[in-house]
Amino acid sequence: MGKPHVVTLRAIRAGDLDALFLIEQDDVAVHMAAFTPPDPTDRAMFDAHWHRLLADAGVDARTIRADGDIVGSVARWVDEGTPEITYWVDRAHWGEGIATRAMRLFLDARDERPVRARVAADNAGSIAVLEKLGFTLVGTEVSFANARGTEIEERIYTLA
Repeated sequence: MGKPHVVTLRAIRAGDLDALFLIEQDDVAVHMAAFTPPDPTDRAMFDAHWHRLLADAGVDARTIRADGDIVGSVARWVDEGTPEITYWVDRAHWGEGIATRAMRLFLDARDERPVRARVAADNAGSIAVLEKLGFTLVGTEVSFANARGTEIEERIYTLA
């Protein structure tokens, strides 16, 4: 394994959206994420979604950079009174520890707990990231996954 990446977070800028859109076009990553927009290739829908998020004071969305390059995003919002987080890292960087470091930076900057995260039950990489960060499995539900065109099991994790 090479030298660890320097991972940083910054508030998402409109100029980051081109890179983030491209990162989210990877078919394998879309399948693994499962709970995606109906058409992840629809740029107008992507831009409208991000512009809504960036205009919402209750959302904290950050660009993940590794060695200065944009490699993903992490975001937090409130769902039914509970903070919830999500992240996406470029598949070219899976297994390099970037997601774990980015999520740790993000969580350390926000002292609110509990925080919830949801993940497809077969997404072993994201499950490993959450468990390394101290999240515990608190439940499951079956939800429709646009990227798979069917209902799948979704695991619900909480960091207390």
